[in-house]
Amino acid sequence: MAYVDVNPEFWRGRRVLVTGHTGFKGAWLSLWLSAMNARVFGFSLAPPTTPSLFDRADVAAVVDDTRGDIRDIGALSHALATSRPEVVFHLAAQSVLRESYVDPIGTVSTNVMGTVNLLEAVRQFNLKAKVEGTGDGVRSFVIVTSDKCYENREWVWGYRENEAMGGHDPYSTSKGCAELLLTSYNRSFAEPPAASGRAGNVIGGGDWAKDRIVPDAIRAFSMQRALEVRRPRAIRPWQHVLEPLAGYLLLAEASFRQGAAVAEGWNFGPGPESEQPVARLADTLAAIWGNGAQWQHVGSDDLHEATFLKLDSSKARTLLGWRPRLGFDDALKMTVDWYRADLERSASSMRDFTLGQIRDYCHAT
Repeated sequence: MAYVDVNPEFWRGRRVLVTGHTGFKGAWLSLWLSAMNARVFGFSLAPPTTPSLFDRADVAAVVDDTRGDIRDIGALSHALATSRPEVVFHLAAQSVLRESYVDPIGTVSTNVMGTVNLLEAVRQFNLKAKVEGTGDGVRSFVIVTSDKCYENREWVWGYRENEAMGGHDPYSTSKGCAELLLTSYNRSFAEPPAASGRAGNVIGGGDWAKDRIVPDAIRAFSMQRALEVRRPRAIRPWQHVLEPLAGYLLLAEASFRQGAAVAEGWNFGPGPESEQPVARLADTLAAIWGNGAQWQHVGSDDLHEATFLKLDSSKARTLLGWRPRLGFDDALKMTVDWYRADLERSASSMRDFTLGQIRDYCHAT
């Protein structure tokens, strides 16, 4: 199958609900959708960090912004009734692996109960629309989980979508549980069928989460400190945030047309060239940043983190026509460019800069 581009005409005027729109991925997705003239509704807690991409790019100016907790099914149901979406993207989550050791109950309740709440709220919304004959109803439903949903056996080859779900830590386990819930709902109920998107270690401008290496690097380099690296030999599938978002958008378009035929898990991982050790990432970031930026290896704690994890994205390449567009170095340069621009620009100007990076990505070959 030839490579396929996201279709702006499909999204023009489309009513779209994004949970987690105040988060890093959700804010990028909301901006992209709004740039294609979709009507974007967001449901989320307040931004998880200060600063945040949501605030720095003034995402609230282009999104119908509703604050709520996905663990509150009543609030979710009200958001669906108000927005009447045709497409739903579920990105709201506790998304930091190491935080799951600090707050395992909060992680599981958000990532598991939040997911089942949305599955049920969407199901009830569609049932009501069918009974009332309003013509409303969710036609396309994409739940974003993680590559951590797989039972990681430290294999040197990529995990395929039919591999076992699992997870050593509370975060990974919660993502595996979310996948199992999705499968259960697809098997138990007629509609709407839901698909899941699984991506690797995502980087990009506007991420300020704690205990993620790129935000940690930007904080350290900006203060002329050395970046502290715990596991320099660990290999990760690094990818710019726009790569999996393009996959989610293509998956939503396919789901709208094909329904249950694509209601399953889909991997969106980078190519082999981007599966690099943490040390290579730190070296490249320091070189791009300049000004004497450097990193140092510090002793690791006892918290378990995978040493090797990669995805096999053959299915998405073959059946959706998706492909990564950015190489490892290009993704890092694009990320550093965003943070450097942020040091000099206002929020409205950073929205324009972020949209400019989206346009550049769409025209990359």
